[in-house]
Amino acid sequence: MAKTKSGGSTSNGRDSKGRRLGQKLGDGQFALAGSIIYRQRGTKIHPGENVGIGKDHTLYTLIDGYIKYAIKRNRKYASAFEERK
Repeated sequence: MAKTKSGGSTSNGRDSKGRRLGQKLGDGQFALAGSIIYRQRGTKIHPGENVGIGKDHTLYTLIDGYIKYAIKRNRKYASAFEERK
């Protein structure tokens, strides 16, 4: 016979790993073409000038330049410019 009663099993105790979403480059930082600016689910931030959007809504630069975030008509935009603005 067992000295102690069996503890049983539980259906809890699992968790998924974080997806590493969010801002990768800040306002005013220099980025090479193709650099990821922002990883997101949905369009929390929209692509502005010289910024592309991937099928998973990741924002990336199309040119070498400086990153600039702006709010226009209650929407956040990320843009890239050759000259610092």
